[in-house]
Amino acid sequence: MPVLAIVTLVLVGCTIAGIAVGRWPFLRANRTTITLIGAALLLASGALTLQQAYAALDLNTLLLLFSMMIVNGHLFLAGFFGLVTQRVVHLARGPYTLLALVILAGGVLSALFLNDTVVLILTPLVLEITRQLKRNPLPYLLGLATAANVGSVATITGNPQNIVIGNASQISYGAFALALTPTALIGLAICWGVVVLCYRAEFREGTFVVPEGERVRIYRPLLWKIAVVLPVMLVLFFVGVPVPLATFLAAGALLVTRRLKSERVFATIDWGLLVFFAALFVVTGSLEAQHLTDQLFALLQPLAGAGLAAFGLVTAVLSNLISNVPAVLLLQHVVRAYPNPQRAWLMLAAAST
Repeated sequence: MPVLAIVTLVLVGCTIAGIAVGRWPFLRANRTTITLIGAALLLASGALTLQQAYAALDLNTLLLLFSMMIVNGHLFLAGFFGLVTQRVVHLARGPYTLLALVILAGGVLSALFLNDTVVLILTPLVLEITRQLKRNPLPYLLGLATAANVGSVATITGNPQNIVIGNASQISYGAFALALTPTALIGLAICWGVVVLCYRAEFREGTFVVPEGERVRIYRPLLWKIAVVLPVMLVLFFVGVPVPLATFLAAGALLVTRRLKSERVFATIDWGLLVFFAALFVVTGSLEAQHLTDQLFALLQPLAGAGLAAFGLVTAVLSNLISNVPAVLLLQHVVRAYPNPQRAWLMLAAAST
C-alpha cells in the first residue's frame, strides 16, 4: 500500500476516533473542531486536492440540513413548540399519559422537523412541566431522548443520517416513510414500556392535578404563515419534488417577511453541525480520492453475504462506537453488494438510528 494511502488511513482513523470519543488528548476540541482539523491535515498531506474536497461535499445534504434549521427556527420563534407542550400538559391526567404524550410529541415532531433541534427546544419545556407537576424529570427526559431518536427514523428529514441516506439512495420521501413509519411506531411503544419498567416508583401514583401554567407567547402572523407553508412543503415531498429543493423553497417562503428580523432566525441555526458535516464529507472523501473505498468494499463485502440482519447488527454496533453519521458514510459502500439495494438502504437507516 502506498505511503500516502497509509497516511490517509491513519488521519481518517484518528479523526473518526476523535468523533467517537468526543475529544483528542491534550486539546480543547469538540467533534466539529476535530473533524475540521482532520480535513485540514488530509489536505495538507496531499490525500486529496482542494478541488476533490469541494467535489466531496454533498450539497444536497447540506442544503436540506440548513433549510430544515431555518424552518425549525421559525417554528420556535412562532411559539409552536410551546403550544405543543402546553397541549401535552392539559391532556395529561397522570404520569402514564404524560410520558406517553411526551414520547408521542417528541417522536412525531422529530420525524417532521429534525430530531436534534426538537430535543434542544423541548428539553427545557419538559423540565418546566415536571417542575410544575413536582415529578421526577429523568423518566420524561429519557422518554423524550429515546422518542426523538426512534421517531426520527420514519422520514428522510428526521435526522442527519437519514438525510445522507435519502440523498444517496434516491428513495422517495413517501416510500421511505411508508417503509419505516411502522418501525418508528413500534419503537415508540417500546420506549414507553421500558421507561415505565425502569422508573416504577414514578408511575405508582395514578393521577395528578395539572396547575395553571404561564401563557405561551406566540407570534400569530408567523404561526399562520407556517400553517400555510409547511403543508405545502409536505405535499411537495409526497408528489416527488426533491426533498432538499422542497425544504429550501419552504425556508425561502418563511424568510419573506416585513416583521421578523432575519438575524433572529439565523441565531437559531446550528452552524457547528453544518460545519461538522462539511468537514466530515471531506474526511471520508479522502478515502475515495486514494481509492481506498474499493478496498473497504472488498473488506466488507462478506457482510452482504451474511444477510440484512447481520448488516443491521453491524450497523447498530458501529453507529454506537463511532457515531451514526460516520458509520453511514462508511457502510454505504456495502449497500451496492445487495441484490435489493433499497431494502439495504432502509436497513441502514433503521439500524443506524
